[in-house]
Amino acid sequence: MGDRGFGRLPRARYEQEMSRLQIELVRLQEWVRAEGWRLVVIFEGRDAAGKGGAIKRVTESLNPRIARIVALPVPTERERTQWYFQRYVEQLPAAGEIVLFDRSWYNRAGVERVMGFCTEEEHQRFLRQCPVFERMLVEDGILLRKYWFSVGDAEQEQRFRRRLSDPTRRWKISAMDLESITRWEAYSQAKDEMFARTDIPEAPWYVVEADDKRAARINMIAHLLSTVPYGDVRPPDLRLPPRPAPTGYERPPRHLQTYVPDHAASLLAPDRGETPGEGAHG
Repeated sequence: MGDRGFGRLPRARYEQEMSRLQIELVRLQEWVRAEGWRLVVIFEGRDAAGKGGAIKRVTESLNPRIARIVALPVPTERERTQWYFQRYVEQLPAAGEIVLFDRSWYNRAGVERVMGFCTEEEHQRFLRQCPVFERMLVEDGILLRKYWFSVGDAEQEQRFRRRLSDPTRRWKISAMDLESITRWEAYSQAKDEMFARTDIPEAPWYVVEADDKRAARINMIAHLLSTVPYGDVRPPDLRLPPRPAPTGYERPPRHLQTYVPDHAASLLAPDRGETPGEGAHG
């Protein structure tokens, strides 16, 4: 990670700036929708580099009908016989949509190359075709942004250890992820070759230093916003109508419906002077 001249970004300052950036992302979303643009954002990088967290913060305040995350599983037997880019083409946005690829067609240049899931001929064909493919997307009017999240080996290992001990994040790690530790240099060489062949003027790679997750998210989102010439879209003039006067309707008795048990009430400690139901409607 580069020398940023200061420590990790404090949480309070991070949340303040993230809130501001997420408001801007909503403005970007509305501009994309209103103007009929198509935006594709690719998130790549080493395992545990922070791609998922960045995607989560990007989409947190966006409309899921407009901003869609694509994280494709292992290809099916049928998909293996298709043109390599074919299943990714199916996921590209229509007018007024944003697609965020949580890993993308660059699987072939990374994990498939290092782990031997593709042949050398397939790998070289990908490196030849990818710039052509991306130039076609850009020429057709798609806004294409490619981000590589870069994390150091020591930081990656610490994140792996935290995931292994955290039951809420244990699913994020697999045996293949752990094998990336022993193949660190192979992944580095694959990434270097990928950059040399696919970092093109029409669709350049942007590297996000990600040892500090908070700074990485802030930097990536701020950069994305700076590369798209979005503007304000006037929202529709919506006003709450007056609530009509009661007409005598009566709700059915509570015992005729099945309610979810009040588990929250069981968490209130009697010695704190709280009683079940306090703050239940807040």
